Amino acid sequence: MTEKELIIRLKQGDEPAFRWLVEQHRNRVYYSVLNILQDPDEAEDAAQETFIQVYESIHSFKEESMLSTWIYRIAIRKALEKIRKKKTRERLQFILPWWMPDEKKSEEARYLNPGIKAEDREKANALFKAIETLPDKQKIAFTLVKVQGMSYDEVCGIMQMGVKAVESLISRAKENLKRKLDKHYNS
Repeated sequence: MTEKELIIRLKQGDEPAFRWLVEQHRNRVYYSVLNILQDPDEAEDAAQETFIQVYESIHSFKEESMLSTWIYRIAIRKALEKIRKKKTRERLQFILPWWMPDEKKSEEARYLNPGIKAEDREKANALFKAIETLPDKQKIAFTLVKVQGMSYDEVCGIMQMGVKAVESLISRAKENLKRKLDKHYNS
């Protein structure tokens, strides 16, 4: 089935077409948001919310980009919403500790890809901790290109930016990470 045929079927509410779409994109959407959120439960929620939004708003898809680009754009937006909510909750916990329950997770609860060797886990943990502190756009560009392995063209489409802008974000992210990790290893 071509992408055009898929879009037509999705807009007609064809359930098997939607199931097929989810099957095709589920893992990549999940791992994209997981690498940004670093929390499997939050990533699962964001992935589900992504597909719910795709289902509910397929009629507004203007076909100005590839369907997959549109889907990943929604996924990244969902991940950013979760980050913002987490930051808001953390601020409230700090300001009103008596009102907000303590939800802090231990460092061990942090997500690390099971493919990372045991001896590299400490380095990976430090890297992902540093990535979490990057500004949102740097975090997304760096994660999608360097962690997820997406092409610059894909990331440009998802972030709705030009190649030079994405390259600049990744360059600044590398500099920020270098500074943060130098402090980590030289302190």
